[in-house]
Amino acid sequence: MEYQDIAIGLDVGTTKIVAMVGRRNEYNKIEILGIGRSKSIGVHIGVVNNITQTIEAIREAVSEAEHSSGLKIKEVIVGIAGQHIRSLQHNDYINRLDFENVINQKDIQKLIDQVHKLVMLPGEEIIHVLPQEYKVDSQSEIGEPIGMYGSRLEANFHVVVGQISSIRNIGRCVKAAGLNLSGMTLEPLASAEAVLSTEEREAGVALVDIGGGTTDIAIFKDNIIRHTSVIPFGGNVITENIKTDCLIIERQAELLKIKFGSAWPGENKETEIVCIPGLRGRAPKEISLKDLSQIIHGRVCEILEQVNVEIKNYGNEEQKKRLIAGLVMTGGGSQLKHIRPLTEYITGMDVRIGYSNEHIAGMENGIISNPEYATSIGLVIKGLSDKKKHFCTTVDMGHKHDENHTSEFISTKFYNQNRRSNYDESSDHSFKKKKNKKKSKSFLEIWADKFRQILNDTE
Repeated sequence: MEYQDIAIGLDVGTTKIVAMVGRRNEYNKIEILGIGRSKSIGVHIGVVNNITQTIEAIREAVSEAEHSSGLKIKEVIVGIAGQHIRSLQHNDYINRLDFENVINQKDIQKLIDQVHKLVMLPGEEIIHVLPQEYKVDSQSEIGEPIGMYGSRLEANFHVVVGQISSIRNIGRCVKAAGLNLSGMTLEPLASAEAVLSTEEREAGVALVDIGGGTTDIAIFKDNIIRHTSVIPFGGNVITENIKTDCLIIERQAELLKIKFGSAWPGENKETEIVCIPGLRGRAPKEISLKDLSQIIHGRVCEILEQVNVEIKNYGNEEQKKRLIAGLVMTGGGSQLKHIRPLTEYITGMDVRIGYSNEHIAGMENGIISNPEYATSIGLVIKGLSDKKKHFCTTVDMGHKHDENHTSEFISTKFYNQNRRSNYDESSDHSFKKKKNKKKSKSFLEIWADKFRQILNDTE
């Protein structure tokens, strides 16, 4: 039986909640099997502020994804962002007593576990510990130390930290919606999976994901994550400003921004006017597109100035740290007219808009390639990658990979002429339980266990 697996990404954003079902086909492309979307009314600036509304919105998005894919969704990988996210650089080391033996995965895991013991600010929790370069004894700038001899193992780490309460609230909403949480990942890292190429990561690139409530930044150099940041405002501040300055309702302000908005005021003439229907019994409003673009320009400049600050904080002005590939913009905010030349003007960098075309099979549905779905697609890619690693690990344990063994690991549900499959969670759980007795847990498995324990403690 050919191995096919499915992953579901759940993007809990400020303006929308998206559930996306996908699998990797024989050409190593992502085939989107279903997608569901609902309006997010319980999330503010990336943080859950109404549990009940968020649960209902998740259920609505998941139900739509189930209907379009024909699958029963049980397990999701969730993106996490919000103004509570911060990152820091940390250097740590361990001394190896058995230096006569080569460095192995246990040594690296011991070093990562040591970083997890860092004392955070009250109410904070470490989300990701991302190794950068390693150093073995006096030899530095090592990408992969496994198999080397040495008595001292040292590494630079990029540590992502978030508020425990915010993480718990997202987890509780997912569980209350009747779903299992297979993992969580930082949203800019997920977006990077969807829109960045290996060459860009190697050369140096800044990913800027302009969402509704936040603007997420991830900077890569030498194929290593170097800097992450979450700016606590995005496209919604533009909409809010249009609403208050033009004295119209939010829905009208959003439509104005999307259909007529521009980040470059010089593109509009004073005589260009758009008429907005008035409320019941009231006269229509006439709004100058020149004035509209000036409002948008001011807010976009504020966002891009903050992006520029984060790029400078990374150290882009140093020759060794230069981002040769420039800047890649994605997210719904990147669709704003003339935002690309404005970004180039403010940052002084080459800019392109990030689409997921190269990863997606069957682009008949152009909606999926829209940059606002980059995070959802990235979560699907991340989920498939994690499942593939787990599957390869179980096969490498010395078991014969036949149909009987596969049926213990995967339960396949065929439909539409047997073209799609569904993952049987219960059999996978029992299989992993047996295997974990014979192998040490990976960092992701340890983190997932710790996260589930946090969620259980709140019940």
